[in-house]
Amino acid sequence: MTGQGLIGQRIKTVRRQRGLSQAQLAHPELSDSYVSLIESGKRTPTPAVLELLAHKLDCSLTYLVNGVTAEQMQEIELNLGYARIAMENGEVTEARTRYAEVLADEGVAGLPHLRQEAEYGLALATEACGDLDGAITLLNTLRRDDAGTMSPERHVAIVVALSRCYREQGDLGQAVEVVEQILGGAVRPAWTNDLVKLGTQLLAAYIDRGDMLRSRQFAAELLAAAELIGNPLTISWTNWTAAIVAAETGHNDEATAYAERALAVQSEQEDPRLLALLRSDYLQVMLLARPAQADAWRDGLERLQGELQESSASTINKLRCTMNLVRAELLLSRPEQANEHIRTAYAILDGMPQALQAEARMLLCETLAEVGMQEKALQEFHRAEQALTHLPSTRSTAHLWLTAAQVLERIDEPARGADAYRRALACVDL
Repeated sequence: MTGQGLIGQRIKTVRRQRGLSQAQLAHPELSDSYVSLIESGKRTPTPAVLELLAHKLDCSLTYLVNGVTAEQMQEIELNLGYARIAMENGEVTEARTRYAEVLADEGVAGLPHLRQEAEYGLALATEACGDLDGAITLLNTLRRDDAGTMSPERHVAIVVALSRCYREQGDLGQAVEVVEQILGGAVRPAWTNDLVKLGTQLLAAYIDRGDMLRSRQFAAELLAAAELIGNPLTISWTNWTAAIVAAETGHNDEATAYAERALAVQSEQEDPRLLALLRSDYLQVMLLARPAQADAWRDGLERLQGELQESSASTINKLRCTMNLVRAELLLSRPEQANEHIRTAYAILDGMPQALQAEARMLLCETLAEVGMQEKALQEFHRAEQALTHLPSTRSTAHLWLTAAQVLERIDEPARGADAYRRALACVDL
């Protein structure tokens, strides 16, 4: 039955419950024939008529439009609010449960806007819990089933999250494809804040795929679009992604300038959560671009680690911060401290994406080699190797195999080291 048919049916049901005839309901503002047409679904009442009928029937307008009483509506909105708060506070498991409870409420089916928000929130909470497969399924279902009713802004937000999940999972082909369906046409749509944010996800996928020439070209296009739009958050996003491209291609001065601009712009905004995440990213780039100043970056990462524990940052972001702290300690030749930090990372490793697990295991392998625990380092390498073998051939995977080769050489395993070098080259088609 169509939406207007359902409205007419509700009007008819409530009218009969009130003991009114069509003529009594219509008088004096409407004709009984017009009420009859509405109830049969042959006429769509205007908002003003709907409001009038709700008043005459002594029921809520929400019920006539959506089949949900005012009390049900209030309860759904309240529960949705609790889910948002849990997500903002970093209680991602709680948020996942609360979003699922909202969707289990029968009343939400008649409230497409709130249902879409709950489904999108559930997908983000699922991603934050490390369940990328589950998040991808939810996002694809939402994108497919609600394509005709959701706003363009919501659609772009879903594709941003979907591309990010595919990239974290290592499926770079899909990470690129879902974005290029929007941005990759013969005529690119006019840039907006949302589309630039989508573009940064595409750029991240290009970087992971090792397409550095396209990355530098696209980064320049995004920077120009952001400056033209003038939105501070958009400028911060694009400078940050440009910093990653510059660092990955060895342009360290550029990387530093872009990263500092991104951080400076974001510092002027009243969003401590985003600022904390950007500081984490900034310190990661600085470790790569300015390794000689690792002591300063280490101090910053230690402070940030404490802040993230009290924030709404996802488990993945907290894990990345800890891993960067390990790298800083290794650069400072402090393997014992690095070993303490990597053990903390291991405590939250279960359920994380396969690529992130492989990265953390290789970091532990490197740390164990540095403290002279060669046998344990080799054991950890075997665990990391199992994860690496199942990863797609990407630039990141090549870096991990290269690290493995260097560690194996250090613990006097030249044959295995040579094999790791060959695997690293194979990842970049060499």
